[in-house]
Amino acid sequence: MYRKILVALENGPADEALVPHVTELAKRLGSELLLLHVADGFAARNFDQLKLAESEEIKSDRAYLHGLVEKVQGEGLTAASFLALGDPPREILKAAEANRCDLIAMGSHGHRLLGDIIHGSTIHEVRHKAPIPVLLVCTKKK
Repeated sequence: MYRKILVALENGPADEALVPHVTELAKRLGSELLLLHVADGFAARNFDQLKLAESEEIKSDRAYLHGLVEKVQGEGLTAASFLALGDPPREILKAAEANRCDLIAMGSHGHRLLGDIIHGSTIHEVRHKAPIPVLLVCTKKK
């Protein structure tokens, strides 16, 4: 059903709820995983235009993804990682299409009210523009 699942990661506590949920789904369906994080700090958003060196944020994100891929592969799954730079919704959609994913999995931690109004919501944009199903996993602590 879902051959390749893109897992949009935040490199934060929400991933602790998202990753186990998606790895269990992948085990049951025999799916491959593409673990994606979009670095979106100043250096990441301007990396190519300003010919910047990798920031500590980018280095940390790359190491995080590498460690997570090793962990998931250790559980017997096929997994790869991809670190994108820039606007999260745009990069998630672009990576899903380029890698022929047939499901996007994301963590949802509820509305942040003012933050969502000012910055927009990655989930909102992805779920409205994605041509494939989007799985939202509640990641907020109860």
